[in-house]
Amino acid sequence: MFKKKDIFFTTLEAMGDTLVEATEYFAAGVSDLSNLTAFAKRMKEMESQCDQFTHTILKELNKTFITPIEREDIMALTTSLDDVLDGIEACASRFEMYNVREKDEYITLFADVIVRSTHQIRKAIQLLTQKKLLAMREHTIAINELENQADDLLRVSVTSLFANVKDPIELIKRKEIYERLEQTTDYCEDVANILESIIMRNS
Repeated sequence: MFKKKDIFFTTLEAMGDTLVEATEYFAAGVSDLSNLTAFAKRMKEMESQCDQFTHTILKELNKTFITPIEREDIMALTTSLDDVLDGIEACASRFEMYNVREKDEYITLFADVIVRSTHQIRKAIQLLTQKKLLAMREHTIAINELENQADDLLRVSVTSLFANVKDPIELIKRKEIYERLEQTTDYCEDVANILESIIMRNS
């Protein structure tokens, strides 16, 4: 059904690799908040790299007549992958902006869910480029399950926050970070939903 790997698939794979690298870096960074400036800067660099991949795909779509899958699917998948990295970079920037230096068990748990989600995304994209569409479903289901875990984690973390944190400024800072982390798992789920639609259209 597909021709051999082309610029679209190789760029999507590179985006998947960058997502995993960025989220693993984020997870390591929130366990050691000693250099917030370096942490935020590196995350911004990876976000910019993902933007470059998006530009590459847009440029190729504008000049390519035949694409390996529907143009709309390539565009939607590219945009949703970029949204995940934008989301995690926005979280990282908040640590520097709000000068958050204390470790937080809930942020660590969110980071773990996001790392696992991006590993599933990367595996699904690799299967897409290998034309193994039905095998992608295992990974899209896993991403949906991880997003459900993040929903539960948000409820628990915010409940704990209001029960235990008395400083209103600290409460506002942490609550926003929790919500942005949960939103990033929503972006991962968006990727899974687009992959599901690709499976349905092409298998």
